[in-house]
Amino acid sequence: MNKLKVVLALFLAMTISKAYSQKIMTGLEVLKASNFKVLEGKRVGLITNPTGFDNNIKSTIDILNEAPNVNLVALYGPEHGVRGDVHAGDHVETTNDPKTGLPVFSLYGATRKATPEMLKGIDVLVYDIQDIGSRSFTYISTMGFAMEAAAENNIEFVVLDRPNPLGGEKVEGNFVEDGFYSFVSQFRIPYIYGLTCGELAKLLNGEKMLKAQCKLTIVPMKGWKRCMTYEQTGLQWVPSSPHVPQISSAMYYPASGILGELGYLSIGVGYTIPFQMFAAEWIDAEALTDRLNSYNLPGVKFRPIYYKPFYSVGAGKDFKGVQIHILDYSKCALTDIQFHVMQALAELWPDKAVFDHADQERFNMFDKVCGSDQIRKKFSERNRFEDIRDYWYKDVESFRKLSQKYYIY
Repeated sequence: MNKLKVVLALFLAMTISKAYSQKIMTGLEVLKASNFKVLEGKRVGLITNPTGFDNNIKSTIDILNEAPNVNLVALYGPEHGVRGDVHAGDHVETTNDPKTGLPVFSLYGATRKATPEMLKGIDVLVYDIQDIGSRSFTYISTMGFAMEAAAENNIEFVVLDRPNPLGGEKVEGNFVEDGFYSFVSQFRIPYIYGLTCGELAKLLNGEKMLKAQCKLTIVPMKGWKRCMTYEQTGLQWVPSSPHVPQISSAMYYPASGILGELGYLSIGVGYTIPFQMFAAEWIDAEALTDRLNSYNLPGVKFRPIYYKPFYSVGAGKDFKGVQIHILDYSKCALTDIQFHVMQALAELWPDKAVFDHADQERFNMFDKVCGSDQIRKKFSERNRFEDIRDYWYKDVESFRKLSQKYYIY
């Protein structure tokens, strides 16, 4: 009997292990399985970067270029470029891809929207980029502009869908308001929007959030569920930018990136764990840790950290602060974390309240990322998260209801 129990336990363990290691099929894999049917007989332009790859870590560029029944004629580069060789914020130049010889047109340079000249001779634009699920990450803005350009030039638009690494259930943040639309807040959606790129494209088209609606095709994934963490997909992670090197970086980005726009604290950019900390020379790490843990934020703990940033904010200085540890992702409100940090700093060091000392020239970018100036104005009155909570979450339920009709999964 004991032997039977051991065998059953081993079988169960192997079954569970196999279930969690099994890869889903991304839109690219589904496209390959169909022998590229939706692209056959068409001149193809591809918008991608290193995050476009198959389950063998082969670039979408090379896959389409080598497919005998696909006529890939041009590439289009978002921020960081099609091969990921451009630093954050730097303009992407129009050039030729050294591996394929194909022309590469920049969508992050003199223009961020493809011109008719750039699209000449294209029948279909294909989008294959791994998003990170936060509104301020610029790839979805590139997608929206490309959809508009496709519509205006009578070109089809195809999205090869990929997982949202934040899952399909988290929604946080208010809508973007008039006067605050920008390349880091291009659409009237929450900061964390809980959709895949394919679902978001359907919503942008269906809700007429673009200047023109395109002929849209989504190549959906197989096997992805809204509740999945990225680890459960079995997919590899390729850095979506120099400061999003690991899947954990995508998860922590919305927890600190809004505050990071002020340049007042180090949030780990310039160190080995970007977006996972808050630090400065004047902070008492133990005191800040104790204060933040006293808030009992669901699913989150903080610990003291001491380090010297290699570059960016505080380069070469002795910084002290806290590292964020997300212990239960399902319970954690990601964007709330940075606002609680701002509150704790003001409670412990009233003379260091963020909006009293941060560079006011950075307020504009903070407001754009928030999609409104009301978050900054309401928070700065008393430096308390409770003063902005209702405003920050006021659009969440209406967006959940709206977005459900565009769910693919």
